[in-house]
Amino acid sequence: MAKDHDVISFVQDLQQKAHYKDLTWQGTFQQYLDIVEENPLVARSAYQRLFDMIMMHDTYEYFDSRKKVVHYKFFDDEDHGGKDALYGLDIPLMKLINVFKSAALGYGTERRIILLHGPVGCAKSTICRLIKRGLEDYSKKPEGALYSYHWVSNGDSYIEKELLGGLHEFPCPMHEEPLLLIPEAFRQPAFRELTKGKKLNYTLKLDSELCPPCRYIFKELMIKYKGDWQQVLNHVKVRRIVLSEKDRIGIGTFQPKDEKNQDSTELSGDINYRKIAIYGSDSDPRAFNFDGEFNIANRGMIEFIEILKLDTAFLYDLLGATQERRIKPKKFAQTDIDEVIIGHTNEPEFKKLQSNEYMEALRDRTIKIDIPYVTKLQAETKIYHRDFNPERIQDKHIAPHTLKIAALWSILTRLDPPKKATLSLIQKLKLYDGQMIPGYTEDNIKELRKEAVREGLQGISPRYIQDKISHALVNEEASCISPFMILQELKSGLKHHTMLSSEDQKRRFEELLAMARHEYEEIVKSEVQRAISCDEDQIQGLCANYIDNVKSYVQKERVRNRYTGEYEEADERLMRSIEEKIDIPESRKDDFRREMMNYIASLALEDKVFDYKSNDRLRKALELKLFEDQKDTIKLSTLVSRSIDPATQERLNVVKSRLIKNYGYCELCSQDVLNFVASIFARGDVRRAS
Repeated sequence: MAKDHDVISFVQDLQQKAHYKDLTWQGTFQQYLDIVEENPLVARSAYQRLFDMIMMHDTYEYFDSRKKVVHYKFFDDEDHGGKDALYGLDIPLMKLINVFKSAALGYGTERRIILLHGPVGCAKSTICRLIKRGLEDYSKKPEGALYSYHWVSNGDSYIEKELLGGLHEFPCPMHEEPLLLIPEAFRQPAFRELTKGKKLNYTLKLDSELCPPCRYIFKELMIKYKGDWQQVLNHVKVRRIVLSEKDRIGIGTFQPKDEKNQDSTELSGDINYRKIAIYGSDSDPRAFNFDGEFNIANRGMIEFIEILKLDTAFLYDLLGATQERRIKPKKFAQTDIDEVIIGHTNEPEFKKLQSNEYMEALRDRTIKIDIPYVTKLQAETKIYHRDFNPERIQDKHIAPHTLKIAALWSILTRLDPPKKATLSLIQKLKLYDGQMIPGYTEDNIKELRKEAVREGLQGISPRYIQDKISHALVNEEASCISPFMILQELKSGLKHHTMLSSEDQKRRFEELLAMARHEYEEIVKSEVQRAISCDEDQIQGLCANYIDNVKSYVQKERVRNRYTGEYEEADERLMRSIEEKIDIPESRKDDFRREMMNYIASLALEDKVFDYKSNDRLRKALELKLFEDQKDTIKLSTLVSRSIDPATQERLNVVKSRLIKNYGYCELCSQDVLNFVASIFARGDVRRAS
């Protein structure tokens, strides 16, 4: 019992009573006016509140292909440990936020449906989930506070029995803004008086009508008190509300069902037959449940899952909800709503909308935001690392580059083949990822993106990759998951992949798997070479020496010998020994050297410092050169023989320890990598191994 008591005390200490008191604040209408006078933003529209919520999390800017891109930290989901963080979607999200901003400023987009369009598994639902959860969290903070009201009888038996149906309190079913209780003719002047001398970011509009039941009660109270509005307010209790999808307050979600079971009352509410006996008529607004998704989402947001699969009758409801910002409950006048309407759909459904001439009105009221698959390797890798990282996967080791190679293949399936014959698909992927290739500038990358209109809207979904990684992880025989295992899982899964439309597509994906495997082989060979040479300073020195000689050669100058201090001719032997490592022929050496100098000059113009690591070809050439100079100190080919002398074994152990310490390998996968590279040496494939 003492232990239970300790837990209760622990939870009690965690609970913030003052915060709970703030969230459940209740007061008079006059007290609420004091709150508005102090902070008029409590009366913001749904779009204004949503935009402020996103901007509260700060932003930063960067350039992508010479285009300024804004990154919104809200979508990093830091408040929830990055659980639903989005990667590589900054440009689509920037377009979405621009729509929110325009709507917040009242430029017209507040009267549109925002349609997130993209292939399956591209994070459309995640975007909506982040926004809904963000609104919930924001409404709990002082900056995001919002209020609604109850009708109260205050002990008046007539009001309790005749108006409130025997209830002491009757909450506004649509959580409306309390300022709407001010008669419309006096509302804007009263609000101007409240906000006198305050500079607001927005124009706050209060032009909505009360919902039918509140309008009815207000009207009857005005009759009872002979138009004395102040006495009517004695029966109003203002309360703070917290948006909650689970409690159906300010956040609604609608998902299509079977056509026979769909009913438009799910959106706008239905008659409460039990209350007809109390109020005597099915046209009495108090006998109607204003609990449809449109009703309960008032002041917040409604998400339509697979919006274009809705029955036609539902789509008609959407027309009024968007353009007029009103809904039509059965047997009642049009009712004002203030909410963000976001739907999402995939491409086949959107094509049906485009071809349906009867849906022209809906198309005209829709703002489409394309949410493509990620096409940047680093961002795609982060998606898988979030789900499969050492903190979550503690019983098995995931070998270095496993997630990266899986991500690389998934992106290859999404890219269009480049039109330039001199550019490979792998090189295009690297350019998109920010890696630099001589001869290609940011303007070239911009052109590549322009010519590939469908890029990112096709290919393999991240879900397929996640499924195959999961399948490999539950394999009890494997204690370490390697890229080769994942590539095999991906290949075997293609036989039964439901999203593959043809044998040609399957063959293409298998060819891309071979391409990804080759890229991995190049990576591990490079790592083993670096582990053998393992001298960053030597590579830096070799690079500086090479660049000095190239500069001297291109500019037809003599180079200063850093040891003797004398000026000499450019060292042709050194330059060729490096260039030959990446198959630069004698006839192309001048072009390559000029490309290198132009590349360095272009970096200088952009205030960037040259680093051999940013140039993939040069990095590879330098590492190969250094490896070639030092490889005789250790014979990897001896690994495939049955007997290894103690001295060689000791040197191999040193290489293994470097792989484990510097590159994240474990005992098992470091040995596998060494065996793999050694097998290449044993075959005599010197060019491939180096």
